[in-house]
Amino acid sequence: MTDPTGPLSEFIFDLKYSDIPERVRRRVHLIVVDAIANALAGWQADETRSIMRLAEQLGSAGASTVIGGTALSPAGAVVLNAYLITAVSACDVYRPALCHVTPQVIPPALAIAERIGASGEQLLLAVAAGLETTVRVGLGLHYSAFRARGWHSPGVIGPFGGAAAVGKLVGLNADQLRHALGLAGSQASGTFATFGTAAVKFHQAHGALAGLTAGLLAAEDFKTTGDILTHRDGGLLNAMSDGGDPDVVIADLGERWELENISLRLWPTAAALQAMVGALMALIERHDLRPGDVRKVQIGLPEVSYKMNGTMGWQNRLSAMLSARYVTAVVLRDRACWLEQFDAAHLADQQIADFAQSRVDVAIDQTVETDGAIVTIVTANGEELTGGRAFPKGDPRDPLTYDDVLAKLRAFGESRLGIEGVNRARELLNRLDTLGNVRSLCTVLCKN
Repeated sequence: MTDPTGPLSEFIFDLKYSDIPERVRRRVHLIVVDAIANALAGWQADETRSIMRLAEQLGSAGASTVIGGTALSPAGAVVLNAYLITAVSACDVYRPALCHVTPQVIPPALAIAERIGASGEQLLLAVAAGLETTVRVGLGLHYSAFRARGWHSPGVIGPFGGAAAVGKLVGLNADQLRHALGLAGSQASGTFATFGTAAVKFHQAHGALAGLTAGLLAAEDFKTTGDILTHRDGGLLNAMSDGGDPDVVIADLGERWELENISLRLWPTAAALQAMVGALMALIERHDLRPGDVRKVQIGLPEVSYKMNGTMGWQNRLSAMLSARYVTAVVLRDRACWLEQFDAAHLADQQIADFAQSRVDVAIDQTVETDGAIVTIVTANGEELTGGRAFPKGDPRDPLTYDDVLAKLRAFGESRLGIEGVNRARELLNRLDTLGNVRSLCTVLCKN
């Protein structure tokens, strides 16, 4: 059996920007802008300061940009940027492997692009290679079997994407790239035992650093196995799944772009609750509902979403963002789902808590599609109002627009960069593909 890392390495090595279809280039550009917006929001997460202090210890101060912060060593910047992107639950998700992809790919790519003075086109090419590598490996894992063993995908498949992006930027040949992927896979880790805690988001930071390490170590001609996915004794598809499907990893490689199936999020809450929020918002707007108008809210979720978010409490900001009951109550009260809906004042609001506890029921609904939700509101006069979504806004079937993503950049960025800084960042991001040197963008993204 041919291990997929061989053909993947050749694909990464041969890939040119001109090989990427225009629609895919636009998609990669959009994903990069979204990731930067999410990183600027990440400063509002409760645990970010702890990660920042860790990052500061990973080498002496250096010249690698921290988005919305001050420069650190490459390792420190990669760890912190990765955490920032995922910190407030607003980043991308690749649903077939339930993996946030951008935190593991974009931070190492940005650090190396800045170090070597790469152009915007070179950065986008590396990110495209990294995103596609990550989701391809994820597709081959047989997610249901992988998940049944308790694994969490960002720290397992994310390092592959980071290594691919770094390898592309530093000019690894195909053989070196295969070793980079092997080194990435040898660092694979992260389990769902940490779900509901900040540690589950640290898997993304670990994945980014592992990818950076793998790419740079391979550049030193450090060698490892050439069959990290299919090796009988510890190959990821065997050790972490049921053997997976090695062929699907490389099927139609370069012709069909799996990265187009990466979803973006409109609201800072769990990926599995995005459809619920959309359906709830639509009912609120259509019927001009207030909490006093509502006797009961019934939420129907697919089984996977229910197990992750249906019974979650709201002891802190992170758990509140993951809690179907809290999110329902606060959206109905505020008619909004943004960062302020998860601040300390909202979490301490007894009216929100009482509504979530006594008037919101969440259950498994076998009729709801994998990414969907159904919402039924029983009004004070007994009327039943029902709405649902088969998939959320931001899904590839209903994608976010560039204007949607720029709205996130404005909303999240002003507190870190100021209005002038956000406007300058927006101007440079708009023409990222024509930038002669990404350092011009990095200078704007740093907080002086």
